[in-house]
Amino acid sequence: MPHKHNADRRHHIGKMKFKVTNWAEYETGLRRRGSLTLWITPEALSGWAAKRRKTRGGQPLYSDLAIETTLTLGMVFGLRLRQSEGLLSSVLDMMALDLPVPDHTTLSRRARTWKPSARSNDCQPVASGPLHVLVDSTGLKIYGAGQWLEEKHGAKSRRGWRKLHLAVDADSGEIIAHSLTDQETGDASQLEPLLDQIDDLIGQFTADGAYDGYATYDAVLRHSAGARVVIPPRSNALRQPNAQASCQRDDHIASMQADGRLKWQTSAGYGNRALIETAMGRYKGVIGPRLRARSFLAQQTEAAIGVAILNRMLTCGRPKSVRCQAVTGATK
Repeated sequence: MPHKHNADRRHHIGKMKFKVTNWAEYETGLRRRGSLTLWITPEALSGWAAKRRKTRGGQPLYSDLAIETTLTLGMVFGLRLRQSEGLLSSVLDMMALDLPVPDHTTLSRRARTWKPSARSNDCQPVASGPLHVLVDSTGLKIYGAGQWLEEKHGAKSRRGWRKLHLAVDADSGEIIAHSLTDQETGDASQLEPLLDQIDDLIGQFTADGAYDGYATYDAVLRHSAGARVVIPPRSNALRQPNAQASCQRDDHIASMQADGRLKWQTSAGYGNRALIETAMGRYKGVIGPRLRARSFLAQQTEAAIGVAILNRMLTCGRPKSVRCQAVTGATK
C-alpha cells in the first residue's frame, strides 16, 4: 500500500519566487504604521472647529476634519466609537492641546454626512505619465440583526454584503478611486463613477471578464483616447466589425481564438490584474473584512476613510520586489 503522502504529491514547474530588495526600509515603514506619534499642523488647529453656519439650524461644533481625524484613529487601531473618543482625548491631553473631542453619538451622526477634507489627498503621489489602471470589486460583510439572531439562536438568515469597487494604480499600488454599493450592483455599472474620480490620463486599463463589453471600451476611451484596454472576452464572444467601440475587443477575440486563452493572457499582460487582488487582500487584512457602521451612508464614509488609511500606510514604506530564478521540481 503506498504511503498516504504519495497521494498528496504535487509537481510545481516554474514556480516564481520574489525577493524584497529594500527590506530594511520596508521594515521601518511597517513599524511606522503602528506609531502613535501625531503632528497637528496650525492649519488643522485653526480648522478643528466648524465654520459658522449662515443658514437656519443648529451650529455644528466640529469640522469634518475633526470627525475624520477621530474616525481615522479608531479605524487604524480597530476601536469602536467610544474607544476612539477616549483615544483621541488622551492623545490631545498628552500634547497639551485644548481641543474638544467629538463624542460617540456625534461621530455616529456625522459619519452619515461626512465630506472628505483636502488633507485626505495630500499624500497622493503625482503621476509621471499615463496610468495603468486596474479595476475590480470585493465583498464586505455587514453585521445586522440577521447575523445577531444567527449567532445567538442558530437561526439561518441571508447574510448581507456590500460591494467595494476599487481602481488601483498598477505602478504605485495606490487606490485612486473607489465606490461602495449594495451586493446586487453589477461591476460594470460602477466603471464610469470610478473613471470620474481619476484626473490623470490612462495608458492601460485592465479588468476581469465581468467588465467585458463594448460599453466598457467606449467609457475608457472617452476618458483617455488611445488607452489600451485589456479585458478577457467571454468564451462565446463574436467580433462585431460595425460596432462603434474600438476594435481592440475584436483583436482580443481573434487572438484568443487563434492562440488560446492562456497565451493571450501572457501576451496581453493580463497577469498584472493580480495586483488589484493584492490591494483587496490588503484592505481586508488591515481594515477588516466587515463594515462596522449600520447605515449605508456611514458605511460609505467608513470605506472612504479605510481607503485613505491604506494609501497613507503605503507611503510609509512599500516593498520593492524582484523576480528570482524559477524553482522546478516536486514537493510533497
